[in-house]
Amino acid sequence: MKAIVQDRYGGPEVLEFRDIDQPVPTDNQVLVQVHAAGVHRGDWHIMTGLPYLIRLAVPTLGLRKPKVPVLGMDIAGRVEAVGPNVTRFQPGDEVFGWCDGAFAEYAVAPEDQLAAKPANLSVEQAAVVPISGFAALQALRDVGEVQPGQTVLVIGAAGAVGWFAVQLAKAFGAQVTGVASTSQLDLVGSIGADEVIDYTRQDVTDGTRQWEVIVDTGGRRTLSQLRQALTPTGTLVIVGGEGGGRWLGGFLRNLRAPLLSRFVGQRLRMLTSKPNQEDLQVLREFVEAGKLMPRIGRTYPLAEVPEAIRALEAGKTRGKIVITV
Repeated sequence: MKAIVQDRYGGPEVLEFRDIDQPVPTDNQVLVQVHAAGVHRGDWHIMTGLPYLIRLAVPTLGLRKPKVPVLGMDIAGRVEAVGPNVTRFQPGDEVFGWCDGAFAEYAVAPEDQLAAKPANLSVEQAAVVPISGFAALQALRDVGEVQPGQTVLVIGAAGAVGWFAVQLAKAFGAQVTGVASTSQLDLVGSIGADEVIDYTRQDVTDGTRQWEVIVDTGGRRTLSQLRQALTPTGTLVIVGGEGGGRWLGGFLRNLRAPLLSRFVGQRLRMLTSKPNQEDLQVLREFVEAGKLMPRIGRTYPLAEVPEAIRALEAGKTRGKIVITV
């Protein structure tokens, strides 16, 4: 089969489109014919192996090269074959979920990493839900503990996680403010944000306003800045981390947050997203209820994954990037 393979860490130039053996499902594994695969920031981190900290934290990464040579995690497609212990799926079923090696014509995943594709989504839309959806859901529900009527600020509301966070916060009954660039304001408003702020014109961390829960997916503001926008007993949830050096990247702020939280009245937390079957079903239910809808920006064929990663780096796509197979 054709796949995008990398034998070393680096930029998009290390990705090769070549033939490899098709995987064979064993035990509780499902072989999926990939129809679409989502691209997100985590793929860039795995491709580059940066910051170096993630090579210790992510099981599929090695110190010198990836342990799993095929890139990609978000997946949607059709079941081709199943292992002998699989009970939930059969060939022909349309599924979505997460796996190792989604940028290929076929991929295998344990059956508990897949669910039936939501009937109201295209295969391209379904392919971008899992990883970003997990982050948004767990940031709001588990870490932020958002309650009906609370005020929630989503920084980076037009990004992959932010887009889902705005919709889920509204579904939880919160009053939601989204922060985005000028060109994205109308899009964020269209998914139900009660207010949208243009970060190029207004600094939400200047201390003039405060929110009970802040979900920061932007990764650039300091803890002191973010605390000014937080109520005295509010909760900050940091999702991801960009910028910084090659060793810790933007994750130094994430590591400092829970330490500082011990000495202040505010709850400062970093998100460690954990994909799981239960939350995949929760996301599917929100989608089918019309409360959560992904946004596709641009699609690329499998052979053009390097170009898709470059577009992700540039950050100019209005919506999620999808690989079609």
